[in-house]
Amino acid sequence: VVAVVTIAVDGESDVLPIFVGFEEAASIARGLDAVDIGRPLTHDLLLDVVEELGGRVDRVAISDIDDGTYIADLYLDTPRGGVVVDARPSDSLALAARTNADIELSTAVFDDGREPLAEYEHLDDIRTLMGP
Repeated sequence: VVAVVTIAVDGESDVLPIFVGFEEAASIARGLDAVDIGRPLTHDLLLDVVEELGGRVDRVAISDIDDGTYIADLYLDTPRGGVVVDARPSDSLALAARTNADIELSTAVFDDGREPLAEYEHLDDIRTLMGP
């Protein structure tokens, strides 16, 4: 099952759609809603490890597209300084959802993939499909 995450940009009526798997979309939704299911899932675990090591998620950047695949970087502040980690957009968005980290889009990426929000308004919000 494929899901779509739509990323809005301030001042724009269009969105950037990023197609992800159902599980990835569910993890992003859990982060947005701060759902605690008792045991940490992968993104919760990674965030716990980063924080236990003294780091924090600073921001996510979706900076490029390569043959239809979006390229993202995860920016971390650590005791040793800033670190940039190559990551899938879905993983980066799941971590940003849990930390309220900024999401940056390059202008070229947005312009290349932008679509009217109306194209996606008829879709169900995954949070209504997941249940409690």
